[in-house]
Amino acid sequence: MSHSQAGFLFFLSSLGYLFGLMSSGLLASRSTHRLTIVVSIGGIGVAMLAIAAAQRLWLIRCGLFGVGFAAGFYLPSAIATITSLVKRQHWGKAIAVHELAPNLAFFISPFIAELFLKRSGWRAALATLGVLALIAGVSFGRFGRGGAFPGESPASRAFGALARTPALWLMVVLFGLGVSSTIGVYAMLPLYLVAERQLEPSWANTIVALSRSHGPILGLLGGWASDKLGAKQTIVISLIFTGTVTLLLGVASNTWLSPVVFFQPLLAVWFFPAAFAAIAMITTPGARNLAVSFSVPVGFAIGAGLIPTFIGAMGDAGSFASGFTLTGFLIVIGGAVALLLKLPQTNVRAG
Repeated sequence: MSHSQAGFLFFLSSLGYLFGLMSSGLLASRSTHRLTIVVSIGGIGVAMLAIAAAQRLWLIRCGLFGVGFAAGFYLPSAIATITSLVKRQHWGKAIAVHELAPNLAFFISPFIAELFLKRSGWRAALATLGVLALIAGVSFGRFGRGGAFPGESPASRAFGALARTPALWLMVVLFGLGVSSTIGVYAMLPLYLVAERQLEPSWANTIVALSRSHGPILGLLGGWASDKLGAKQTIVISLIFTGTVTLLLGVASNTWLSPVVFFQPLLAVWFFPAAFAAIAMITTPGARNLAVSFSVPVGFAIGAGLIPTFIGAMGDAGSFASGFTLTGFLIVIGGAVALLLKLPQTNVRAG
């Protein structure tokens, strides 16, 4: 596959995620957030197993779309469940604890990939992930807490009220840039380091994994920063710092490239606890699943789909570096635009 075709695989999964997020309100409104979470995790497991067994590329593409679709059900119900269990003044920290999972996954995934590729193969890796996902779904259904209430349907009047909220539209744009700074860059960085900067593949995987090693700790600090500094201020700091360092990925010499890779995600993980807390501030408890399913899909379609495809296309054109430079520039602009975000100091409706 070409570089752009490899990036297109991420676009398919993010497209599935987009449709899953858009459909999540229908499922949650007709059942409960708890059941929606169980269905999501179980669906991910089934799709992973299907990809592991696939013998044709088009089946793999369909499976990746299925992974994204099933995963899309999860986040709106998860945020609604967390904010119903935790007091308003602790939302940032609670969401930061939840975000330990993806931050830890960013760190260990390259090592897991390296381990399976050396000892068995990619099919065994995806099959193992599929089985673990099925176990996780059953475990949450049996032992998990919260979420035993339905969400708002996209057909309800709550959706119309959300669509008339300017702050939510701005969060849609910011999510696209926040996801670009994490998943979008992460998806194409190893390919860039190996194909254009001629780093050894094992070292490229190692430095990318090490750059995510501080994610869990800094994610928790990001939750604390959101509660202490404010969600808007935390979003601004995260995007401007991360965009600047992302820009440097394209212009730094090989001598400085590894340190730049290491520092690029340093404050990127601050974005999500603050962003989800901001969404919770501008919505009522019952409509939070709708707000997440409205703002996050476009963010993932842009950040985890279009941005990797764009960077891959720039690589095919002969300059991965330009793709990272332009992406970093857009993220910095997003940090400046975030200054326009208007959030309530207190939100009586949030309870």
